[in-house]
Amino acid sequence: MNEVITFRARLPNVDTLWAVVARQGRTTRIADVHPDQAAALADCAWRAQQVRAYAQFILGERQPLPQYSVRTIRRAELPRAWRPLPALGILRGQAI
Repeated sequence: MNEVITFRARLPNVDTLWAVVARQGRTTRIADVHPDQAAALADCAWRAQQVRAYAQFILGERQPLPQYSVRTIRRAELPRAWRPLPALGILRGQAI
């Protein structure tokens, strides 16, 4: 069986979450949400590291480098069909 099944734990039923926010140029999106600040900061650091690793390629494609930050967000602010963004979504032709 060569099938990868991704499992994403459900977020706790709280009103305030920690969001990793991605900015690329003038576009801002919620990249991922976490129940606590430590997890959000770790995800933000990982995403920033991925951008640094591929910075020359991204700049060669004439794309602005995505910038990540952490902030609190209310659950009601998430769009219904929201899905987490890949760290380097621009490499697959998906602008952040």
